Amino acid sequence: MKNKIKKPIRPKALAPKGFRDYQGSDVISRDKMLKAVGEIYHHYGFDILETAAIETVEALGKFLPDVDRPNEGVFSWKDEDEKWLALRYDLTAPLARFYAQYKNQLTLPYRRFSMGPVWRNEKPGPGRFKQFYQCDADSIGVPNVTADAEICMMLSDIIEKLGISTGNYLIKMNNRKILDGILEMIGLGGPDENKGSAQKRGIVLRAIDKLDRLGFDGVKQLLGLGREDESGDFSSGAELSKTQVELIIAFLKASGTDNQKTLLNLTELVKESEIGLIGVNEIEQMCSFCDSAGFGNNKISVEPTVVRGLGYYTGPVFEAQLTFDVFDEKGRKHQFGSVAGGGRYDNLIKRFTGQEVPATGVSVGIDRLLLALKESTPYRNVLSGPVLVTVMDKTLIPQYQAIVQELRRNNIRSEMFLGNPKDIGRQLKYADQRNSPVAIIMGSEEVNKGVVQLKDLELGSALSKKIMTNKEWKERPAQTEEKRDDMLAAVQKILDRNREQ
Repeated sequence: MKNKIKKPIRPKALAPKGFRDYQGSDVISRDKMLKAVGEIYHHYGFDILETAAIETVEALGKFLPDVDRPNEGVFSWKDEDEKWLALRYDLTAPLARFYAQYKNQLTLPYRRFSMGPVWRNEKPGPGRFKQFYQCDADSIGVPNVTADAEICMMLSDIIEKLGISTGNYLIKMNNRKILDGILEMIGLGGPDENKGSAQKRGIVLRAIDKLDRLGFDGVKQLLGLGREDESGDFSSGAELSKTQVELIIAFLKASGTDNQKTLLNLTELVKESEIGLIGVNEIEQMCSFCDSAGFGNNKISVEPTVVRGLGYYTGPVFEAQLTFDVFDEKGRKHQFGSVAGGGRYDNLIKRFTGQEVPATGVSVGIDRLLLALKESTPYRNVLSGPVLVTVMDKTLIPQYQAIVQELRRNNIRSEMFLGNPKDIGRQLKYADQRNSPVAIIMGSEEVNKGVVQLKDLELGSALSKKIMTNKEWKERPAQTEEKRDDMLAAVQKILDRNREQ
């Protein structure tokens, strides 16, 4: 019996769970958005900084909210010196390390913005990936909340620059000191906080941060004995008493009809806490600064439910939330939620320097914004394909190459068809799949006449949906004959007209 030849085991062509590939229009759209956000940061006086994608685990610290995941939420490994390294999980922790390393060379206040991918080893979900892009801006060395108010105003300008109008978003702000006051009142926090209380405090923060996904009932379960999700995974709760839970829920429901009413409600809740009242006063100052600059309640609003999950925040926190309805793949309507957030972290740099350094910043989630805006005008079909020079006669290839180089030298994206030029139909189908705006057709007959045929593919696509009679087709032809010497100007005219439309 002959030995059977074993078939080779081939790897599955699948991206790891929680990761995605970017191609074509995805990359162009992302870069377009990064450029727009970066322009606002630069306009506000921030300078660009790039740090390495890899940091020591020690430098990154343990601040991620999802502590139940392996490696405490980061992708980490040991190097040749047996030191633990990790992919950065945000752009703030690397900034803290950078500032501590170069503080004697930097001018205070130090204002920088950074862009790039970050990695989190946490459970993926709709719009949540293990690798995603962030775009941050931070101010270091400003101890008062003028810097926090400025960031909220800047965040509003960013959202509107991206094409989202007032009424379709809201910058929501709160202060962790107010929550600190609430937690002190129920015995979780303050100078006498023990390890058990600190653990419960962390569970409380993470539970509140999941309010938009779980609702009040889900948060109550996490504040109590715990919660089992749809997959059967169980999350341990903070095991708070009914009275403790009720006070936290009252805090989360303290929103009033406007900022002033909300601040009154919060003042009443934390009137017995010094730290809580300091937090209310800081938010009141921020509201005053924003109002005076023209950013009213319809753009920037006090919202007690905003606490942010990261453990290093010490004061004001804020989020940008989209308020318009979107639809999932099953046609179900829902709101997209938070697409940016940040806050004050006065103790983060102290880990390196031993001295408190005031700092505040914001992070814009580019991937989530793109997902929310994928059907909006500025980010739909931003990638126009190349002008296609078709191949009608292989003996004319030198002339086709001359045409395509002429287009490229004049800054027109173009290519000559390199596949099997079996028929013009196959080439035009390729042009359609490539989203080409124009196809150039030239055979031996056109060469003898000194002309080319220009097929306006975008116009043809639009006309096919609107024009019903032959007379209309003749009046608005999508294909024209142009002199070879006039080809460049004619192509540019088509591109300009399509761009305007």
